[in-house]
Amino acid sequence: MSKQVIDYNGEPVGVVVPDAEWLKFVAVKYQVWDLDARRFRTAAEARAAVEAHLAAERIARPRPGLAA
Repeated sequence: MSKQVIDYNGEPVGVVVPDAEWLKFVAVKYQVWDLDARRFRTAAEARAAVEAHLAAERIARPRPGLAA
């Protein structure tokens, strides 16, 4: 296992680094700080968690100017 950059829409949002038998996510963007230090089995699993987290953030935070 080696460190890998985790991108979202072409922008780096974190890295995963080896941590025992796991990969530990290190957030580099505020939007994914909630995932910082979380451990994953694979980089793909970390990417999926980033995508799910950011999708949930978009749903929870409606765009300005739209009626609720």
